[in-house]
Amino acid sequence: MVDIYYGDLTPGTFVINVTKEKEWGIGQVQSSIEDRITINFENVGKKTINPKEVELKIININGTN
Repeated sequence: MVDIYYGDLTPGTFVINVTKEKEWGIGQVQSSIEDRITINFENVGKKTINPKEVELKIININGTN
């Protein structure tokens, strides 16, 4: 599992759910309050998740490093 710090999951950050990437698509963080992150995913809408239980990966949608 990749180490992601909650501070990295700020509103506007793009992420994928590693285990459901194809089903859920790319998500954009809407809010981050303690251990609850609300993310709007392109294929399934808004999901509120606990990042301790769901593996997220931050992605760069601009294609640059």
